[in-house]
Amino acid sequence: MNPRVGFALPQLGPQAHEGHRIAWFARRVEDAGADSLWVGDRVFAATNPTVGYAGTDSFPREFHSVLDPFVTLGVAGAATSRVRLGTDVLIAPLYPPALLARSLTSIDVVSGGRLLVGLGIGWSPEEYAAAGVPFDRRGARLEETLDALQAIWTSDPAGYRGRYVSVPEHRRELGPVQRPHPPIHLGAYSPAGLARVGRRADGWLPVWRVAGPPGQGELLRQARAAVDTAARAAGRDPAAIETIVRLNAGRGTTVDEIVAALRTATAETGFQDYFVDLMYVAATVEQAADLARRVLDGVR
Repeated sequence: MNPRVGFALPQLGPQAHEGHRIAWFARRVEDAGADSLWVGDRVFAATNPTVGYAGTDSFPREFHSVLDPFVTLGVAGAATSRVRLGTDVLIAPLYPPALLARSLTSIDVVSGGRLLVGLGIGWSPEEYAAAGVPFDRRGARLEETLDALQAIWTSDPAGYRGRYVSVPEHRRELGPVQRPHPPIHLGAYSPAGLARVGRRADGWLPVWRVAGPPGQGELLRQARAAVDTAARAAGRDPAAIETIVRLNAGRGTTVDEIVAALRTATAETGFQDYFVDLMYVAATVEQAADLARRVLDGVR
């Protein structure tokens, strides 16, 4: 069985400067047979970061240009009719839950119920400072944000009061198309994060690096086993928890290498759902759309 394959939208780097072509890209890739379209979440690239990207002391230049994830995904949702629309991931603690729920509800309504909500806690202290949110206890803030979203999406009147976040009671006559709410996936690798996925998420969002180190498949299988163990301990069926893998392609990666990575990841993990980030591979939206089409042709 061929894996399901989606693609990141033109949101970061040089592609972001062609934001007027988001709708064109979304339609073009959907017509080519893609399963999903995705956005990430960056506030900015700090000049002298306390914590750099992926173990470095800086940010990739592509992070110097970024489009808003909600606007980007909303445009793609209005321009398409079939593909799922995902976030991998929104840094949930940066957003007041009421505003986060409003934005996500809007995208689900505009798209006719195709939103997949991916959330995480982030790792940049400077982004938290810019949002006016303390960097510590961000795992607990995520837990309360999840509680608040579920309260907003399942109650009317709706409200929530926790230690870190609160939502005044209010009327909520407009809800998501998907009931009781859009599926919530979590990005996680730490033991606590994987346990959280098993306890309460609808899915898990790991990463596979094209031309990455050997053993990626075994690491992902072990992490997924931890999710399943936590799910059973919580009285949940692990089979109900989806896995969607982000495929990160580095600079200079070829279409053949991406297709080979998709096949290898599927064979080594058994996972069937992926999306490819072409941020480092394509300098223009036209190039990204062409690469996406060629990847889909190669997988088929």
